Amino acid sequence: METFRAHLEKFIGINNEEFASILSFFKVLEVKKKKDLLSEGETCRLMFFVVKGCLRKFFINEKGIEQTTEFAIENWWMTDTFAYERQSKTDFNIQSVERSVVLAIDFQDREDLLEKHPVMERYFRIVYQRSSAAAERRIRYLYELSKEESYIRFSTLYPWFIQRIPQYLVASFLGFTPEYLSEIRARLRP
Repeated sequence: METFRAHLEKFIGINNEEFASILSFFKVLEVKKKKDLLSEGETCRLMFFVVKGCLRKFFINEKGIEQTTEFAIENWWMTDTFAYERQSKTDFNIQSVERSVVLAIDFQDREDLLEKHPVMERYFRIVYQRSSAAAERRIRYLYELSKEESYIRFSTLYPWFIQRIPQYLVASFLGFTPEYLSEIRARLRP
């Protein structure tokens, strides 16, 4: 769990004893590829930190097509924040894209963690601020960029996703069909 500690220490200072106590609030889950961690209609009880691997959040649209809204790789968090904070039913699914190791924390354990370790309030505030800023930027790009520009920006900013994530999931995240993504990639080849 040294990767989790190194991640925390980018934002807060903690000693060995504090880290051991913080870690005790989490459950370690080893997740197989394509394993569902959360399904639409369930109460969202857990928040996940990716130690190793990749998760995706998606919903199924009115046409029955999966629409990916978010990915989480190492050192990223994932949950349905709205449902988690309200302990309500989710409209999303969370699934592993590849074999993954995640730390899971339920709502009450997180509240207890924050009470015992107030420094984690600062950590989560910074994480939520960054997540909110990224979401704002993504919304702007959805309105501002053409589909081709959207793919170019995504592949430039996150080249490791293009190599690591199946193309049909990249297409789903960008709001295209896999066939349309193939057309864009063919046009961009030298």
